[in-house]
Amino acid sequence: MVFPILLIAIAAYLLGSIPTGYLLMRLFRHEDIRQAGSGNIGATNVLRSGGKILGGITFLLDMLKGCSAVWLGYFLGVHLLPQCSPYDAQALAALIAVLGHVFPVWLRFHGGKGVSTGFGVFLAATPLAALAAISVFFLVILISRYVSLASILGAASFPLFAWILVKSDRPPFFIAVEFFVALLIVDKHHQNIRRLIAGTEARLGAKKIA
Repeated sequence: MVFPILLIAIAAYLLGSIPTGYLLMRLFRHEDIRQAGSGNIGATNVLRSGGKILGGITFLLDMLKGCSAVWLGYFLGVHLLPQCSPYDAQALAALIAVLGHVFPVWLRFHGGKGVSTGFGVFLAATPLAALAAISVFFLVILISRYVSLASILGAASFPLFAWILVKSDRPPFFIAVEFFVALLIVDKHHQNIRRLIAGTEARLGAKKIA
């Protein structure tokens, strides 16, 4: 039983830790995204520093690596851990994939904030709740133009939507992962929260980089 769990965890971590924003900026702009803007490797900083196309591709690939990790976790769980709920295997893969994105070994454990990958893992595991949460994300951006605020509120709303919209039984570990990932994403925005309170956070489209 230990080997399948380790296999799921390692595969999910390796998928989640692929630094797509960093690689895209290196490949197409010959720049280190960590030296631009906020220094973050996520889609928002790539958008601001590398343009809309690279930002959009970064979001898509970060989302897809999260989806892939959960799908792989489910597949391995069904075939290698038949005595356990496949939802537990999904939850494990989701958790480790997001941790891989936030703490990638390739970049000395300094990664992104987990928003795109977090959306990806939950889109694969609980699609309705994930779509509801990203609707909150886009609504907040439309109203405020604060990407950080949209990310915080979108992540915070996900466990609530999952509780309301997911009708099938979910094991306690799966529910715990939902809350943990949401809290992790919010916590990774602690500097943004300080700037939001101080009124110094940059809005989307503003010249100043937060």
